[in-house]
Amino acid sequence: MATCELLRFLRLGSLLLLCRLCLAFGSARLVSDGAIVMNPPSLGICASAVTQFGYKCQEIDVTTEDGYILSIQRIPVGRHDGDDGGRRKRQPVLLQHGVLVDGMTWLLNSPEESLALILADNGFDVWIANTRGTSFSRRHVSLDPDTPEFWDWTWDEIAARDLPAVIGFIFQQTGQRIHYVGHSLGTLIALASFSESKQIDKMKSAALLSPIAYLSHMTTALGVIAAKVFVGEITIVFGLAEFNPKGEDVSRFLKALCADPKVDCYDLMSALTGKNCCLNASTVDTFLRNEPQSTATKNLVHLAQTVRDGILAKYDYGNPAFNLQHYGMPKPPVYNLSNIPKDFPLFISYGGKDALSDPKDVANLLDDLKLHDEGKLSVQYIKEYAHADFIMGVTAKDVVYDKIISFFQRNK
Repeated sequence: MATCELLRFLRLGSLLLLCRLCLAFGSARLVSDGAIVMNPPSLGICASAVTQFGYKCQEIDVTTEDGYILSIQRIPVGRHDGDDGGRRKRQPVLLQHGVLVDGMTWLLNSPEESLALILADNGFDVWIANTRGTSFSRRHVSLDPDTPEFWDWTWDEIAARDLPAVIGFIFQQTGQRIHYVGHSLGTLIALASFSESKQIDKMKSAALLSPIAYLSHMTTALGVIAAKVFVGEITIVFGLAEFNPKGEDVSRFLKALCADPKVDCYDLMSALTGKNCCLNASTVDTFLRNEPQSTATKNLVHLAQTVRDGILAKYDYGNPAFNLQHYGMPKPPVYNLSNIPKDFPLFISYGGKDALSDPKDVANLLDDLKLHDEGKLSVQYIKEYAHADFIMGVTAKDVVYDKIISFFQRNK
């Protein structure tokens, strides 16, 4: 973003807004009339970002075993495909978003540049997931989203409950094993789930973009400082179960983070993700019409524990007695990624400029997978890419998405 635009933000007194947007993807924008757009679309994802381009799209609710109602979208055919009455079986692909965002992240660019629509146009049956906590998902009316109980979860529950519920539903509907694409937290929950053999029998392959199984080497100052605060049990400080980047309490917290001299909240696009090479202004505009989304504060504490401990483990309740109560052991169980079946096809793509999914942490992940069967692990390194380029980059089709399609086609 140009310097003059940033100064306009400051004159509007929007430092708080700048900081809270850093947490989502470090992005900020002004629309043409100078107004800041922060509200999500009132329509569902299908009407907001799919059917307007001529694609068929279905809005579907899937309920988890603990009562969360997850919104998922299905794009069953490409824009120019005729209705064959279901005679042609298209291979299902599930797209899973990261933290503080939702399924709209797969639909930010034009149809020729958005992964969900590219896959549909290449003959795939596309399903887009939205995890608990996003504006497109909810819980049974017996539990109000304004209560702490609604937000009592971490990515452990997303891996153990959300992902199996969605995968199981797609498998039941299509009768076919499923390809998977995850970005950021979407890679973490897949790796954790696969390591425990949850639903992997229903999966055909997985493409993992900007994987964050490990976070010990992330280079963003904002992320490091935030992790140190969260690992100090921020719930005690805040008394907040929901981490809402648009809320006043979180804004005060983020303003304090941005006051640290090591954090440059004026360089918004690289404040958290690293310096992305390939985003354009219209993509950022679209992004900020809907994001950032809320998540559980407990979820961010769990991610901070991953930064602190350098291992991938279940949530640490901070007390051996509490851990014993939940897990039957004084320390949380570790996710052993080497347990992922060695013949399960994996495609991993990561960037040299990514400040969250640092190449050193990806190297640790690849070490866990070093015994994977020959030909079953494909790795792509893109020197100039940072974290958001993989889902918002205008060059991603040629650089990444075409390779994902080839990978899926090789693993039919």
